Amino acid sequence: MIVWLNGTHGAGKTTTGALVRQLLPDARVFDAEKVGETLMDITPALSGTDNFQHWPPWRPLVVETARHVLDYTGGTLVMPMTVLVEQYWREISAGLAQHAIPVRHFVLHADQETLRGRIEGDTEMGPSAFRLKYLAPYAEAARTWLHDEAEVVDTTHLTPAEAAEQIVGAVRS
Repeated sequence: MIVWLNGTHGAGKTTTGALVRQLLPDARVFDAEKVGETLMDITPALSGTDNFQHWPPWRPLVVETARHVLDYTGGTLVMPMTVLVEQYWREISAGLAQHAIPVRHFVLHADQETLRGRIEGDTEMGPSAFRLKYLAPYAEAARTWLHDEAEVVDTTHLTPAEAAEQIVGAVRS
């Protein structure tokens, strides 16, 4: 199975994902951003974009990589990855469904003020204009489709450990 942790930058996906992995037996973290980084390394470069998710190969490569890893290892893949474009989520989820891979889709949510504060105060990555520019698209996706497609975990007042426990509790129920 896949436990997909969606949400925008600053919601706590990476930290929570590592904790979910520790709480679920036979779980591994698969960061689909690495697939995007591989595409970014192609030379000459693919057509210009500020987001590798816009390249059509990214979505099926994420599906195929997850499928092959699960075929090889079994267990659970924890995938902390922001997907805010509904069409892209539909492509990924349909691709996984074609391979009969169950997906538990969670959105780690926090209010805009909290997200902005986390991004601006990030001591590991530092403040990031790239991350901040996704706050408005996240709010729009949350309002129009994303929260309807997932189990929402409001991380505004939760520690990553509490969010992980909530997610694992939902997965086990």
